[in-house]
Amino acid sequence: MEPPMSNSSASRPTPSKHRLALLMLLVIYPFVTGILYVLMPLTEGWPIWARTALLAPIMVLSIVYGIAPAIHRHFAWFILRQPRLLA
Repeated sequence: MEPPMSNSSASRPTPSKHRLALLMLLVIYPFVTGILYVLMPLTEGWPIWARTALLAPIMVLSIVYGIAPAIHRHFAWFILRQPRLLA
């Protein structure tokens, strides 16, 4: 038997995965494009797997520790479908 849900979890808004995906795309696409513009001349002649091995850790660490937290911090109101509180 499952324990009853508390009132606090029942009233918590559900985040929109579509809105989060849109924000992530709008930020990550130009970020990755910029990284590629910097890395391509530096890695000219490298095989694609080596370029990817260099690019992937930069992207993943930047997204996990920088971009995603910043998006959640600044756009939580949009992701949670709530009015923006100006403070």
